[in-house]
Amino acid sequence: MKALYLECDMGIAGDMLMSALFDLFDNKEEIINKINSLNIPNTNITFTYDEKCGIHGTNARVVVANQEEDDCSHHHSHTHMTLNDVLNIIDSLNAPNRVKSNAKEIYSIIADAESKVHNTTVSQVHFHELGMMDAIADITICCLLINLLDVERIIVSPINVGNGSVKCAHGILPVPAPATAEILNGVPYYKGNINSELCTPTGAALVKYFATDYNTMPIMNVKKIGYGFGKKTFEQANVIRAFYGESDALADEEIVELACNVDDMTGEEISFACERLFDLGAVDVFTESVYMKKSRIGTKITVLCSKDIKSNIILAIFKHTKTIGIREYAVNRYTLKREIKTVNTSLGRISVKCSKGHGTEKKKYEFEDLRNIALENDLSIDEVLKKINNENL
Repeated sequence: MKALYLECDMGIAGDMLMSALFDLFDNKEEIINKINSLNIPNTNITFTYDEKCGIHGTNARVVVANQEEDDCSHHHSHTHMTLNDVLNIIDSLNAPNRVKSNAKEIYSIIADAESKVHNTTVSQVHFHELGMMDAIADITICCLLINLLDVERIIVSPINVGNGSVKCAHGILPVPAPATAEILNGVPYYKGNINSELCTPTGAALVKYFATDYNTMPIMNVKKIGYGFGKKTFEQANVIRAFYGESDALADEEIVELACNVDDMTGEEISFACERLFDLGAVDVFTESVYMKKSRIGTKITVLCSKDIKSNIILAIFKHTKTIGIREYAVNRYTLKREIKTVNTSLGRISVKCSKGHGTEKKKYEFEDLRNIALENDLSIDEVLKKINNENL
């Protein structure tokens, strides 16, 4: 599975992400030609190779009407445009429909956040022209590069938004700026030790739209690492790292592990409790023998369940067991993709459970089918297995 992991220890901005994505490509001249062919009005984009803190990477420079902008200097322009103007400009670009559609959705995220912060409607939100064109370039080019990478999942680390305050058109605002904070609703982020704005509205909107997971780096077979530099200089390298490669080892879901110990329940009572927990939708329920206080022999009951039903499972554990306390752990669950196939054999049709993923393939014959074939043909299970395996199934 093609995967992209974005390490945002120094935040994220549109130009930084663009630089990191561009840095992943070997055929840079071809990519630059594709970027120029977008025909973004009155805008010039260049990439330079740079070094910060001993790290080599890429700097993107977006120049609009001979002026270079960043996300918080939009007040330099006195020409304003509406979201509809922005969408029309994006529609006019020489870009694949998927790229234009993604870019419009991302800019709509920004407009929606601005409308909430300023207590107005999206149609009444106005963008400063130079800053708007700068953001259109960042967003559209990032959409183009992600489309060319053709990744199936994009995992983003928790985002360092910086600290302190930032000077914008409306005055001095706390970090993260209100629009950025609005966009980051539902996205894991934190305030670091650097007194500067590290996450811009454009960067936040790109992450909000494209991220399929927010987590630490998964197990990956990394093929390329892209380094995208920001314009500001700090003691710590101001860089986004983009890891591109193959990874089947991405958690399919985050589940919850609930555990409790009991030493005053019969086996029958524990069995009934486990049945009820399965009935409520638990992924798995199992027990282990443990030694408790004063060397008493007890039973540890462990339940795996989705976050959605955690509350119901907790209530059921208290109802059906004699425990007075439950422990909770967050767990990543990795699974193989499973399907059941039916195959023909000389002994009859048999179901096969096929599992694939994480670099492995497994198959298992349905035991009830093996049992029935064995009974019908007066064979042992081993004899049935040998016969069907010899048929190269």
